[in-house]
Amino acid sequence: MKKKSIDSSILNIINRKRHSAILFASDFADMGEQKTINKVFERITLSGKIIRLARGIYCKPKIDTEFGFGIVYPHMDDVAQAIAKRDKCRIVPTGDVALNKLGLSTQVPMNAVYFTDGTSRRIKIYNGRGILFKHVVPKRLKFKSELVMLITFALQRLGQGNVSEEQLNRIKQLLSNEPKELITDDLKLVPGWIRSIILNAL
Repeated sequence: MKKKSIDSSILNIINRKRHSAILFASDFADMGEQKTINKVFERITLSGKIIRLARGIYCKPKIDTEFGFGIVYPHMDDVAQAIAKRDKCRIVPTGDVALNKLGLSTQVPMNAVYFTDGTSRRIKIYNGRGILFKHVVPKRLKFKSELVMLITFALQRLGQGNVSEEQLNRIKQLLSNEPKELITDDLKLVPGWIRSIILNAL
C-alpha cells in the first residue's frame, strides 16, 4: 500500500470513529510496517485530527465549543479499559480510582492504579498523568460482585477507622440494589473490618 493510500485509509477509519474514541497504532498493523503506521499517526496528529495520549495510543478529540474549554481529554479510566480490552486482560480500579468511581471521594488522582491478571507496567499519559497496572494473583479478583470488590479496594485505601459517616451512608446506598447472594458469597474474600462495614450497611 502506497504512503498516500495508507494515510487516507487510516484517516477514513478515524473519521468514522466517534469523538473521544481511543485508537492504537498497533491495531492498523495489517496496513503496513509498524514503523510506517507510526509515521502516519504522527502526521495525522500534527494535522490536529487526533491527539497523542501515550506511546502508540491516540484519541479522536472531543472539542468543547459550548463553554470554550477546547480539547476534552478522555477519562483515565476509559484509557485504562481500552488498554485492557486490547490486551485481553482484566483490570479492577483500586485506591483513589475506586474511591472516585464509587462516589466516596471527589478527588481525581493524577496516577490511576489498577489490579490486573495481566502484566505489571506503568504508562505515562497526557498532562503528567499515569496509569499503573499491578499484577495480582487471580484469586484476589475472584469476586462475584464487582461492587463489593470495588468497595473492598476503596476501603483498603482509606484504612480502618478512617471511613466517614458520609462514606458509610454512600456504601449503604450502593449496596441497597446489589443481589444479597452475591454479597454473601464475597464476604469471605474481604478483611474482617470491611466485612463488618458491609454487614452493617445491609
